[in-house]
Amino acid sequence: MRVRDLTEGGIAEPGILLRELEPVVERLLSRHLEHATDWFPHQYVPWERGRNFDGPLGGEPWEESQSQLSVPVRSALLVGLLTEDNLPSYHHAVAQELGQDGAWGAWLNRWTAEEDRHATAMRAYVHASRCMDPLVLERSRMAQVGRGFTPHHQDDLLANAAYLMVQELGTRVTHRNTGRHSGDPVCDQLLSRIAVDENLHMLFYRDLFAAALERRPDQAMCALAKAITSFRMPGAEMAGFRRLTVQVAVAGIYDQQVHHRDVLLPLLRHLRVWRLPGLSASGEIAREYISQYVQKLGEAGARFDERRSRLRGKPGDPSPALPVP
Repeated sequence: MRVRDLTEGGIAEPGILLRELEPVVERLLSRHLEHATDWFPHQYVPWERGRNFDGPLGGEPWEESQSQLSVPVRSALLVGLLTEDNLPSYHHAVAQELGQDGAWGAWLNRWTAEEDRHATAMRAYVHASRCMDPLVLERSRMAQVGRGFTPHHQDDLLANAAYLMVQELGTRVTHRNTGRHSGDPVCDQLLSRIAVDENLHMLFYRDLFAAALERRPDQAMCALAKAITSFRMPGAEMAGFRRLTVQVAVAGIYDQQVHHRDVLLPLLRHLRVWRLPGLSASGEIAREYISQYVQKLGEAGARFDERRSRLRGKPGDPSPALPVP
């Protein structure tokens, strides 16, 4: 049996689930608004570093030597920014599934506004600091947004909620680690601030999924198994994604071990997945799928880390010799 074949006989229609979970969404939205604080991108951008680029204003062309950031950090920034850039597609996809009325719509609009702020701030930092080729960035943005986005689990509300829970925490960890690896206090401060937002988004989706797990344990466990075992970041379709993520992984910014240790295990512990009572056969099978997958991921992450440690200090680029996380 494949994970995507796991279903529970009493699966609720999406409309029923939306209505059933709307009071939870309303409560979590209120909590989010209480804890979220306003911040302003223009205050986090090193404008004093900025100057005109070549073009109509006759400025200076970008050159590699102008960047203070390492290649892996620039790769992580590029993936993060291009992912944020595709926000219109995410909003459209989520709105089609959840609608734009009531608490669901209010949350979607708030989440969209906050995610858009991240792209605004990151792009301003990139341009002012000249850490990345602006032509490559803009061409990549046009290609990425032009591809659009299709949800990983269409017509499966709970699998998408589980996916967003994992994705938001993964994004938070990536931003935080990118800032720490950057060597630039301004970059670190900006990405740390964005990570605070991403953490609040994760808490929303995590606690929403916890409520679903309590109400519909078998269906939610099957959805969690599907989301975890097929997980890919939303930017996975961008050009050069494999190469970029290898660079990020080799640097230790985000790899299998990070995903296992800092994302999946904390979420699964909080949700009490291993101790959840009252599962039927399908729920137990899904839980076993999760257990096996997490164990294999941890083992693969440990092997990757060991291989990376052996290769560090040797001449040449180690990334071709390492498995892609």
